[in-house]
Parts: sequence; C-alpha cells; structure tokens
Amino acid sequence: MNSPCTLIPPMSVLTVVRSGILQHSIPVALNMGQVTLNQDMKALLPSKRSDSRFLAYQISGCQKELREEWVKQGATVESIEHQRMADSKLALPPLIEQQAIADYLDTETARIDALIREKDGLIRLLGEFRQSVISEVLSGEHLPGSYSGCDWVEHLPTGWVLKRLKHLGDVRSGIAKGKDNTGEVTVEVPYLRVANVQDGHLDLETVSTIQVVEADIARYLLQPGDVLMNEGGDYDKVGRGAVWNGEVSPCIHQNHVFAVRPVEEGLSEWISASTQTKYAKFYFMNNAKQSTNLASISQSNIKELPLLLPPALQRASLLAEVRNQTARIDDLIAHAKAEITLLKELRAATIADAVLGRVDVRTHSATAA
Repeated sequence: MNSPCTLIPPMSVLTVVRSGILQHSIPVALNMGQVTLNQDMKALLPSKRSDSRFLAYQISGCQKELREEWVKQGATVESIEHQRMADSKLALPPLIEQQAIADYLDTETARIDALIREKDGLIRLLGEFRQSVISEVLSGEHLPGSYSGCDWVEHLPTGWVLKRLKHLGDVRSGIAKGKDNTGEVTVEVPYLRVANVQDGHLDLETVSTIQVVEADIARYLLQPGDVLMNEGGDYDKVGRGAVWNGEVSPCIHQNHVFAVRPVEEGLSEWISASTQTKYAKFYFMNNAKQSTNLASISQSNIKELPLLLPPALQRASLLAEVRNQTARIDDLIAHAKAEITLLKELRAATIADAVLGRVDVRTHSATAA
C-alpha cells in the first residue's frame, strides 16, 4: 500500500478508493511511470510472486465480488478502506501461469479495444455528417441568394430573412442555486441542468430537484414549446438546444440553462434545430468567454444570435427533410453504440474467464503460435 506523498514506482496497480463510481465498478489501471497519488487512490505494489498485469486484470475480472468485500457506503460517497483491501485474499496461480494469462489478455483486450476505437471513430464521423446535413438544409446553402451583410451568416437565400433571436423569442434566465431561503415558504420542484440539455434532445434519465420559494416558481416555470439552450460547460455544450415538451410537470430550469419562449407558434423546432448549424456553433464559439476546457455565453450574446428564417411553409418542409435524414443517421449511431456495449461486455467476460480459470490460455497460446 502507499501514502499520498509516496512516489509510486512503475508497474504498480492503481485503484480508486473513494468515488461515487465505486457503486458500479472499481477503476483499475497499470502505472507505466512514476506518479504520486491523492487520497482518493491507492497503489498495490505486487510481490515477487505476483505479476502486475495479472493483478490488474484480476481486479477487473472480479468486480462484483471485490465490491462486496471492499466497498463501504460512507455518509456522502462510497469508499474502500485501507484495511479491507489489505486483508482481502486473492487466488494466485503460479507466476508463470499469471504471466501467460496476462499475455493472453493483453492480446485479446487489444483486439477488442481496437474495435471499440473504430466504432467510436464511426460515431464521431456520423455525428459530423449529421451536423453537416442539418447545416446544409437549414442554412439554405443549396439555394440561390445574396450576401446577408452578416459575417456570421453570409449567405441569405432568396425569400428568407435574418433575425436576431431576441426578435423571435423571449430569452429567460433560470434559478441560481445556493440562495438563502431562510424564513421563506419553499417547495421542492424538479429543475433542469446543463447535463439534461443535449444537442437537439433532452436527457431526462436523472432530473434533480431544488427547494424554491413558492412565489418564485412562476418566474422560472417551463412551458411546452420553450427552447432550452445551455449557457456553457465544455466547448461543445455552449448554446446547444432542445425543445421542452412538458415531459416533467412542473419543472423549472437552472440559471446555466436559458429558456427561449418563441413569440409565435411553430418556431420552437426551427430555433432548436438552428442551434445545431455550423453558423450557430461558430457564433457560440466566438462569443463565449473561454477558460481552461470551459466556456460560457452571456444572455445578452444569446439574444443577439442571428438566425435564418424561411417562410413558414418552406420551414416546415425543411424541418421534415432534416428529420428524415437525421433519423437514418441516428439509427446508424444507435447501432454503433449498441455494438460498443456488446464489445465492452465481451471484454469484461474475456477478462473474467481468463483470471477465473474458465479458459485454458495454453491452448490459445499454442494456436496463436
């Protein structure tokens, strides 16, 4: 084991010992260089009778059993106590067999990891193609037109107009967390965070709640048709939007999520889809305040977002075209993600089978030779 200020030697096995992720898994990695650790990690220093790679694979392959033995629920987060880990027993085959198993798993996991990287690359390319489709259709790039006079959106298709977002909807800020409500009558209501607002859709798997002064609820209450747009976070989160259809009622939004209430019906989907175009992304990136790995855009800059707007009938036709084309792309993305899930399951099963002796690696070694 180690203390937080110890310099950890190469080929040590690193594990997380304090994190909410311990509910689901024990992260483990092989240290390839000299590092120091904070209090949330530990290093296992293998003896002469154990192979570092095998030990790392063994922890990965025996997750369920080791979580039950090692992990303790704390007041706020799960943790692994030093003594629980130190006192645990792991079955070790002879060193030469450990090395054979580790060699086998190095080869097999490398193959699976390569496939996963290929699928991830495909998803990234499909995502880029998806954005290109949306951009081309909603920007009218294929239509005749003229120079718009706006550097953000240079091409203005004939019959279209260019309007600032503030003229298409009321841009509203949300509630700030941490407000002192002492002495006030409060109620607990669901609220949306940046993590809930994805690019073109909502992720409502986890919706948090907050105590709000009862009289303030109406000010922040979301209505069906509101377009949610993120103030910031990672670069790719700035300005991304989705339409709220009243999926949770009542529901409010955090101050890091803007709510745009369109001035007329039929604008919600167009505004939301337009935030995914290249010109909108370019506007967000250039008008956001940037710090290390983070960015944020002000409400005033969001209001000035230029948006192309075709006549209503053409708008409906273009949105239908976008839905049809992106649906096919989304199916391919979903298929690739499902394949990645299966590959990860195969990786976990391959490791478990090898470290638990359910597969004879000598046979595989002979076949490979």
